[in-house]
Amino acid sequence: MNPVDLASLLCSRLCHDLMSPVGALNNGIELLADETDPDMREKCLELLSDSARASANKLKFFRLAFGAAGGFGDAVDTHEAQAALEGVFGAERRIEVGWVVTDGKLAKGAVKLLLNLALLAGDALVRGGRLDVGAESSDGEIELAVRAEGPRILLDPVLRETLEKGASGNTVEPRAAGAWLAHSLAAEAGGSIKLSEPSSDVLMIGVTITATR
Repeated sequence: MNPVDLASLLCSRLCHDLMSPVGALNNGIELLADETDPDMREKCLELLSDSARASANKLKFFRLAFGAAGGFGDAVDTHEAQAALEGVFGAERRIEVGWVVTDGKLAKGAVKLLLNLALLAGDALVRGGRLDVGAESSDGEIELAVRAEGPRILLDPVLRETLEKGASGNTVEPRAAGAWLAHSLAAEAGGSIKLSEPSSDVLMIGVTITATR
């Protein structure tokens, strides 16, 4: 996949995810302009606040997962990554996030990879559940692990194949852009992504990469 195609797919994902909260902002403003009842105006303001928060959380996450967050440095603050992930999978998603990353900073590529894997695993929890995200560095390597558990786990076979093998026939479906990015980040850092079997009750995703990426 060439860079232009990848950028287009990731922009499409960002627009898709922002459409709902931004649309709610627009609706809330329209309602507020015509509403005179104090109770209804308060509800409109709550809607605006929730929608603005959701939009900001998604932008923070995608800035880290897809963009050039942290400038041109080699490392990213893992607490910022934790806050971004918890913001995306908030109470409305019914997903409890467990963050098991001891390092205060990690290589930018490692953070991008970890967040992309966490996003894919979290999206697979279609009825909510628990998402545990971990990272540990030692001896020049970084081990990344994501575990998703819930009443129903659904990881699209296309995403699974893309994570493990990359593009099929040099083409990537739009829904698999994040999986392709994760596969590419892992491959560039000398690792390959491993997943639990589709029949497993939990979804496990793991990869070991060099600490410099």
